[in-house]
Amino acid sequence: MEFLIEYGLFLAKVVTFAVAAIILVSVIFSATQRDREDHEGDGELKIRKLNDHYRKLKESIQAKLMSDAEHKAWQKQKKKEAKAEKKSAKSEKAGEGDKEAKARIYVIDFDGDIKASDTDSLRRAVSAVLSVAQPDKDEVVVRLESGGGLVHAYGLASAQLDRIRSKGVPLTACVDKVAASGGYMMACVADKIIASPFAVLGSIGVVAQLPNFHRLLQKNSVDFEVLTAGEHKRTLTVFGENTEKGRQKFLEDLEDTHGLFKEYVSERRPGLDIEAVANGDIWFGKRALEVNLIDEIKTSDEYLIEACDRGDVVSVSFQRKRTLPEKLGLATSAALEHSVWKVLSAFRNQKIQ
Repeated sequence: MEFLIEYGLFLAKVVTFAVAAIILVSVIFSATQRDREDHEGDGELKIRKLNDHYRKLKESIQAKLMSDAEHKAWQKQKKKEAKAEKKSAKSEKAGEGDKEAKARIYVIDFDGDIKASDTDSLRRAVSAVLSVAQPDKDEVVVRLESGGGLVHAYGLASAQLDRIRSKGVPLTACVDKVAASGGYMMACVADKIIASPFAVLGSIGVVAQLPNFHRLLQKNSVDFEVLTAGEHKRTLTVFGENTEKGRQKFLEDLEDTHGLFKEYVSERRPGLDIEAVANGDIWFGKRALEVNLIDEIKTSDEYLIEACDRGDVVSVSFQRKRTLPEKLGLATSAALEHSVWKVLSAFRNQKIQ
């Protein structure tokens, strides 16, 4: 028993040392990686043709439903068509064909959190697309999912989409789940907003909340002083005593921000009765259509599959390279999740038995 205790303590020391070493190496590597990325870039652009993706899905299920004879004939037909397409492509490249190039539909994804962290990837994807997109011919589709967040963060994200609109390239926003508050600020930039039947839209309002510990500190005889230069440098505080004057100024700032939000939406959707919808309420897809928050009920999959008949549908995304600490964090998280899942599974099986 004593041997097992000593061995356990030794093992704990080894694990502690190993974890500390990994953290130290991670920090050092992360610092050098950041310096390198400042000069070389911190990610890469990913291009994926969705026409091929949807075609493969269709062909996969078709192949499963065919008899052996039908499948053999189908494969022969496919080879014949592929050969004809290759010949046609060579002819066009040599200048023998005068067929106009297909329109392109560029697809950009934005998955928003409270800080709109995906804005940097959005910025780079938009820059790449605008370098090749042809106004009045091509189209940009943004698949947008966000419940909103910080005003300045979503203001910048919306400005990135405004760049597309200002270049005269048609912009469509597809919302499958939610585009509320800052998310709707982004969606309203689009020439057309498409949403699924139960997607959440709207929430054109501004909210701010913070706790105040002044009475708790006062009860424990703790003083907290806030020194400012400038009448409105600080309005409400977390630890200091809030005044009615400061509270009123804070509310005025909220109202002003709300006014800017309403102006922004109204300018981009002039047919919207902004006073009727800018009360902070939300609408589900079908109800949002009734109040003109969106233009059509449809899922993004349905819209993009139909777009494949109009041209080449291309997904464009900028993927940031993860640092070593991030990779280790993901690996640790996955390992813990797997361990917990195994324990829960074993417990569940034991209960069932």
